[in-house]
Amino acid sequence: MSNLGFIGLGIMGAPMAGHLIAAGHSVSLNSRSGVPSELTAAGNKEYNTPREVAANAEIIFLMVPDTPHVEAVLFADNGVASGLKPGSIVVDMSSISPIATKAFAKRINDLNCEYLDAPVSGGEVGAKNATLSIMVGGSEATFAKVRPLFELMGKNITLVGGNGDGQTAKVANQIIVALNIEAVAEALVFAAKAGADPAKVRSALMGGFAASKILEVHGERMVKRTFDPGFRIELHQKDLSLALASAREIGVALPNTATAQELFNTCCAHGGKGWDHSAMVRALEKMADFEISSQDS
Repeated sequence: MSNLGFIGLGIMGAPMAGHLIAAGHSVSLNSRSGVPSELTAAGNKEYNTPREVAANAEIIFLMVPDTPHVEAVLFADNGVASGLKPGSIVVDMSSISPIATKAFAKRINDLNCEYLDAPVSGGEVGAKNATLSIMVGGSEATFAKVRPLFELMGKNITLVGGNGDGQTAKVANQIIVALNIEAVAEALVFAAKAGADPAKVRSALMGGFAASKILEVHGERMVKRTFDPGFRIELHQKDLSLALASAREIGVALPNTATAQELFNTCCAHGGKGWDHSAMVRALEKMADFEISSQDS
């Protein structure tokens, strides 16, 4: 059993830390929003600062919202870096900038410690069911040490390459997901306004080359108008901002990613930050002056 630390215990971090605790590990805990009582019930201690977590752990996991939050947790006063012992391992499972990640990793390496970036895909359901896909950047030796812990939280675990490559893979994932949501939304708005039953069109398309997880899950949400938060638009917006900023730095054009971001922006301008990202369809409906649900099926 290892002495672990986990910082960031929101809707994703709390169940992930719970799986580590259930496996018998001692986990030092810290979260800006407070530590859920069920995580401390087994004797695991809540600490006031990331520094205290790092001082009491060999491997420290982070799961916080964005790049500035990771930087603060690591390097602010009483941050993780000030409590690390030589040989400790920092594992950032947040979804943040690949370029900033490389800089963070170097600063941690300079303290004679190791760093893995290990963002995840699978959402709250995947976190609760320990079925997350985990995309890892870092050395093979460090990955081998941490892999048994990753296996307590996920199923599809891949060492992509060096530091930053895990975050790059996650950004690529979010580009693909956003563009697929946009394609499904366009198709269903087109079909419905042309007079076809969008539910039956979706069913027909599920049997051909257009079939996808996005058409299956998000297409159903569009037809049924179920946009209660799953993966919030504001979070996907953040990920596409990372994609576009990184693309500018390396000189790559992402025109369709920019379009998807503009559609998310339109949703947010109409109170949609908290909608599930399948609600991107609402931006297209606004331009068409037509809602899928208004079609008589």
